[in-house]
Amino acid sequence: MTLDFLQEKLQDRIEKGNIRTLGGKAGLVDFVSNDYLGLSQNQELAKRIRERMDSEGAVPNGGTGSRLLSGNHRFYGAAEQYLQEVFRAESVLIFNSGYAANQALVSAVAEKGDTILYDQLSHVCLKEGAWLSRAETVSFLHNDLNDLEAKIKRAKGRVFVLTETVFSMDGDMAPLADLVEVCEQSNAYLIVDEAHSTGVMGPGGAGYMIQKNLHDRIFGRVYTFGKGMGVHGACVAGSKILTDYLINFGRPFIYTTSLPPHSVLAIEESFRYLSEHLVLQDELEAKINLFRSRWEKSLSHTAIQPVMIGSNKKAREVSMSLQEAGLDVRPILSPTVQRGTERLRISLHVHNTDAEIIRLTDLLSELV
Repeated sequence: MTLDFLQEKLQDRIEKGNIRTLGGKAGLVDFVSNDYLGLSQNQELAKRIRERMDSEGAVPNGGTGSRLLSGNHRFYGAAEQYLQEVFRAESVLIFNSGYAANQALVSAVAEKGDTILYDQLSHVCLKEGAWLSRAETVSFLHNDLNDLEAKIKRAKGRVFVLTETVFSMDGDMAPLADLVEVCEQSNAYLIVDEAHSTGVMGPGGAGYMIQKNLHDRIFGRVYTFGKGMGVHGACVAGSKILTDYLINFGRPFIYTTSLPPHSVLAIEESFRYLSEHLVLQDELEAKINLFRSRWEKSLSHTAIQPVMIGSNKKAREVSMSLQEAGLDVRPILSPTVQRGTERLRISLHVHNTDAEIIRLTDLLSELV
């Protein structure tokens, strides 16, 4: 058996300077993770999760099977009921990850003869969900309502529109109020991924759509817990009909071993903790404002701050210089982003000190 066909593609990546490898230096200042509120390393939260686990007695170490078989342990019901209140939804269904939730939702609801229109900068899990459906899939220009409206007019069957609240590579936000209006006027079904706004925005960390009172006008909402909430998993929030449908037709839900009890308990405890410590959202906002005040080229008002470089080689070089200075800043290279838009992706957190942010912006001024 020859593996030349694999090696050839890897070699092509090496020659283009965009080969992906695992690694990373220990002891660097975190400007790369999605742990915006520092909850993944919050020891008070960790203690609460341990105490809750101890209070529950003997529980399985693993999920043991699909939720349709042996994996629907009692902790799911309590967590989903609590999340219904957090997200002000008729029903909530927990998934193993945001990737799985988006892929399941999009691939299941659209059928042959329908049309899926997705923002061209949507995360790949939304795009893959569209590609896995039998619907026609078409991208629309990023945050461009005119282009979206034109494509809705040409669409066939039921129309599903996919977008994100905060875009993961650019840190900008979708014009959600206007998107809701467009979808309502055209009877399109709007699906919104709140991956990077969960926890950091909204009452109790419930995200941007609830903050702006748009949640009841959205067909399907996806919330991810492995970023701002510092734990793991995700959920789809919407109508009871929608979650019942996903239980029956969402393949990444049906054919996946469930999360273990510890993970499900951690989701609930993380939201309970944040509801008592919403000052963390204000602290993060202060860090964002500090960065923006010192980096005049800032393109974002969120914790995701892209610094545009324009080539893989230069992005790698600047990233390495920052890492050598003790700051963990990673490059985002093509083909992950479009060629010519290679960048540094800086994530800001409550655990970044003001001095660390000032040092970062000073070094960026020297290197970029």
